[in-house]
Amino acid sequence: MSGSDYSYDEQGQFFPFFVLTVVGIVTIPLTYSVLKPSSDPGATAPRIKTDFRPEHADLIDAQRKAQKRRERKLKRGVAVVAGWATMAFMAYLIIITARTIPKIWNPYDILGISDSATEKEIKSHYKRLSLKFHPDKIRPDPAKNQTLESLNDYFVELTKAYKALTDEEIRNNFQQYGHPDGKQSFSIGIALPKFIVTDGNGKYVILIYAALLGVLLPYLVGSWWYGTQRMSKEKVLIESANNLFREYSEDITEGGIIGALSTGVEFQRTLKGDRAESGLERLESRIFSEDEPFTYVGGMTVKDRTKLNDLEGGVRRKALGLLWAYLGRVELNDTALNQAKVEVAPIARALNASFNAIALAFGSTGPILASFLTAQNLIQAIPPGASPLLQLPYITTAIARAIEGDAKTHLTLQQYMQLPESYRRKLSIGKGLLTESQYKTAMDLAKQLPRLQVEKAFFKVTGERYITPGSLVSFVVKGRFIPPGSENVPEVNELDLEDVDPDEDDLDAILGRPKKAGKGEKPQEDKLVQPPLAYAPYYARNYSPRWNVFLTDSKQGKMAVPPFTFVAFDKPIFDESGKPTFNMQTLKAQFQAPPQAGHYTFVMHLICDSYVGFDTKMEVTLVVDESTKAAEIEAEDDISEPDEDSLAGQMNALKTGGLTGPPPKKKKKPVAQEPSDEESDTEGEEGEDTSETDTDTDEE
Repeated sequence: MSGSDYSYDEQGQFFPFFVLTVVGIVTIPLTYSVLKPSSDPGATAPRIKTDFRPEHADLIDAQRKAQKRRERKLKRGVAVVAGWATMAFMAYLIIITARTIPKIWNPYDILGISDSATEKEIKSHYKRLSLKFHPDKIRPDPAKNQTLESLNDYFVELTKAYKALTDEEIRNNFQQYGHPDGKQSFSIGIALPKFIVTDGNGKYVILIYAALLGVLLPYLVGSWWYGTQRMSKEKVLIESANNLFREYSEDITEGGIIGALSTGVEFQRTLKGDRAESGLERLESRIFSEDEPFTYVGGMTVKDRTKLNDLEGGVRRKALGLLWAYLGRVELNDTALNQAKVEVAPIARALNASFNAIALAFGSTGPILASFLTAQNLIQAIPPGASPLLQLPYITTAIARAIEGDAKTHLTLQQYMQLPESYRRKLSIGKGLLTESQYKTAMDLAKQLPRLQVEKAFFKVTGERYITPGSLVSFVVKGRFIPPGSENVPEVNELDLEDVDPDEDDLDAILGRPKKAGKGEKPQEDKLVQPPLAYAPYYARNYSPRWNVFLTDSKQGKMAVPPFTFVAFDKPIFDESGKPTFNMQTLKAQFQAPPQAGHYTFVMHLICDSYVGFDTKMEVTLVVDESTKAAEIEAEDDISEPDEDSLAGQMNALKTGGLTGPPPKKKKKPVAQEPSDEESDTEGEEGEDTSETDTDTDEE
C-alpha cells in the first residue's frame, strides 16, 4: 500500500498545541516590545517648573497628548492581552483533554499469547480462536456493542497476526515494515477536528489558510520590509532625505535650511487634500507683514520671501509659510491654520536631523553649524538671528528690542541676567514691557535653564604623558552647569579639573565599559543623570536636550572630529530643591591622533540643540610628539630605587639611616606641569594654552 493518509484530531488533543504555538510565536515578542523600557531619555527626565502658558496652549497640549497616545502602544497592548488569553485557554484545554495513546501493532498481543510461545503453541491457540470467532460460527452480541462488521474485522486481525508468526512472506513484511501487509501509506496528521473539514467545510478552511498564508503574511512582511527600506536612520522618508540632499549647498544659511525642510514628503500627511490650499492666502498675508528688526513679521528676509514666492501653490508652499509663522509666533486668526502651524514644527525638526547628517557627511563647518542653530530655532520657536531673550516667558520681539536698545548685537540670556538687578528691572518693567509678576516668572525660569559652562578642555592619552602619532586621543571637556543669573557660584576646585587615569589592569575602565562584579559582589552601576526636558512652550513635543562636542579646522573650514552627543551626565545637575549643584561634569570624545608629529590647532564647538546662545566656541591645540621622545621618557622611568631586599638596597638604607624606619617611598613619575593662562569672561576674549597636551580657555 502506498500514497497518503490523512488523520484528523478527532478528540481535540493536538489542535490546542498548534494554536498555542502559533499564538505564542506572535504574542511573546509583542509582549516584549510593549513592556520593554522606553529608549527615550526624556521619558523619566525632570521638568522645568513654570506657570507660563503660551498662546494656543490648548492646541500644543493636544498635540503632546496625541503623541503620548501613540507612544503608549494601545493597539499592541490589546493584541498582547488577547494573545495571552488565547494561550491560557489553550493551556486549559491541554490539561483537561484526555490522552489517547496509539497502540503498536503486535501479533502476540492480538492473539493473546506470550512472546516465548513456540510455533506449535501458536497454531494450537489460533485454531481454538478461529473456531470461536469465525464469522460463520459467532453471532453479534448487542450487549457488548458488537456488530457483524466488527467481528469480521477482528477475525481478519487474528488471521494476520497468525500469519505474521507462521507465514514466511508475511513475517518478512512484519519484521521489515512493522505490518503484515508491508509498507503502509504515509500518514499526515492534521491538528483540526474532522468536522471542520467535512460536510463541505473544507473549501472554507482552504480559503482561510490561503488568506492567512498567501495574503496576510506576505502583506505584513512586505509592509515591514518596505517600511524599513523607505525610512532613513534619522526616521525620515528616503524620498525626503533625497530632496534635502539636492537642496544642500556649502553656503546655505539657517533661512536656506528652513526652505529646504519644506521639501519633506512628511508634510503631505499633515496637509493632505484641501488643507494644502485652504487658508494659504490668509497665511501669507500675515507672515508678509512688515516688522522690525526683520523685514517681515515672521522673521523672513527678502531672500526668504523670494524663495517662497517662487514656489507653486501646494503642500510645499504652505508648509514653508507655516514654518515661518511658527518661528515668528505669528497669530493667524484661524484655528485650523494655528493647529497646522503647531503640527509642522516636530516634522521640521526630524527633517533637520536628516539634513544635519547630510552636512556631517560633506564635512563643511558652515552647514553643520547652521543645522545645529536651526534645531535651536525650531525647538524655541525663534526666527534665525532673533534675540535669545525670546526664550523667556512673556518677552516678545518688541520687548526684547526695548531691552537691548541700540545695541548692534543681541544680548544672550547670561549677559542679560548678569546686569545689575535694578538696571535689569528698569529695562524690563514698565508700560509696554513686563509686569512685576511676568518679570518674576521670567527670572525664575531663567535660573532653571541648564547652561553648560566650559572650565577646561584638553587632550590626553590614557596612561601616557605624551601624545604620539596614531595614538588613541581622548578630548576631555570639564564644565559646570551654571544657569543664567546664578548666585554664589563656588570657585573651581583645581582637583576637579584633573582627569585621573584608571589602573593599568582595569581594562573595563580604560575602554569605558561598566566594571564587572566579582564573585559574591553586586555589579556597580554608574547611574547617569538626565538634564531637565527642554523648556520649549511652543514646541508640541517633550524633548530631551542634547549637547554636541566636535572639532573643526578653521583654516580649511572643515570638520576635524565628528560630533560626540551627550544626553546624560555623571553627576547631578540640580538638587532635590531645584537649585544648581555646580558639580564638575566630564565629557570625553576619543579619536585617532594625526600620523605626523606637530602642533594642530582646532576650534572646539560645544552646542546645545535646544537653547539659543548657550554654545561655546574655543581654540584648542593638540601637540603630537615624536614616538622617540616618549620612548626616552619611558626608559628614564624604568630606573628606580634599589629594593630593600637586595644587598644594594640594604647598603643604601644604612647610609640614609632608614633601616629602622619605614621603607623609603619610590619616586613617582613626574607629572607635566601645565602653565595656566588668565581666563577670559564670556564677552568674547579667549586665551590659548601653550601646554603640550591641553588647552584651557573660555568660550567666545
